[in-house]
Amino acid sequence: MNDELPVSFADIEDAAARLEGVAHRTPVMTSSHIDQLTGATVFFKCESFQRAGAFKFRGAYNALSRLTPEQRQRGVLTYSSGNHAQAVALAASLLGIRSTIIMPFDAPSVKLEATRGYGGEVVTFDRDETSREKLAHDMMAENGMTLIPPYDHEQVIAGQGTAAKELIEQVHAADGGGLDALFVCVGGGGMLSGSAVTVRALLGESCTLAGVEPENADDGVRSFKTGRLHTVHNPETIADGARTPSLGKLTFQIIRALADEMFTVSDAELIAAMRLCWERMKIVVEPTAVLSLAGLLSGKLDMRGKRVGVMLTGGNVDPQVAADLLVRPPLPA
Repeated sequence: MNDELPVSFADIEDAAARLEGVAHRTPVMTSSHIDQLTGATVFFKCESFQRAGAFKFRGAYNALSRLTPEQRQRGVLTYSSGNHAQAVALAASLLGIRSTIIMPFDAPSVKLEATRGYGGEVVTFDRDETSREKLAHDMMAENGMTLIPPYDHEQVIAGQGTAAKELIEQVHAADGGGLDALFVCVGGGGMLSGSAVTVRALLGESCTLAGVEPENADDGVRSFKTGRLHTVHNPETIADGARTPSLGKLTFQIIRALADEMFTVSDAELIAAMRLCWERMKIVVEPTAVLSLAGLLSGKLDMRGKRVGVMLTGGNVDPQVAADLLVRPPLPA
């Protein structure tokens, strides 16, 4: 593995030790129906059962737990459409740190309310009038808080990489086998980059690592294919957690070095994947969380006869929004 990368597997092992007894060791589930649909043996890492309802708690807690006493005293700041917001608010509360969270005013109400419920002070903004990065820069200059960004941060990436570490360990403990492929949802790339470091350390090049984005938020795919960082502005997609403007500098570097494939799926495919999880697996997932499953179901990579890991990254979805999505007509067979 490239020794010049900003995050090592030793960082992920250290993060796992910090998270022991704090983060949930989330379950790995299977579905014979989805195995039949794909021709693969599929293992789902269900981060919807993580604290704060998504994998983001791992990275947030790992980063906040390392702050100095002076940094804790000044408090922390972040920006997020929802899951990182909740994760930072909860982690800060557990560690006795004041947190301020910048969120778009049109973020899902369930995520806004949960962030406040975990103790975060929420500051909303209009995406058409300013950027969250500029607002954060101005607030940091004013009060000296420490910024914990949602993905482009070494310790956040290391924390996210612990989910793949657990998945590989749990699959091996269950039947002694490994994984031939891992499908990961992509917004800013924190989960994919952390997973990539873990996969290459534990499984080497034998495991195909694929990142999946929404069609309308394909900046990561374009960046991966061209070798230069692309951006997208307020993309229209039901996957609100993937409306990030671009991959981060750190996540882009890791993904370019270690991932095998990146491609997109449509919102219609996300709805179909959500429906499968709700109807056949009986688990609550949000649209962003099933980018990985939709990618597997798309057939863009032939996984027949393979052992495949799928990251289901979160379950923070408004019940009414989920109901509206799930009653839409399914895709044609």
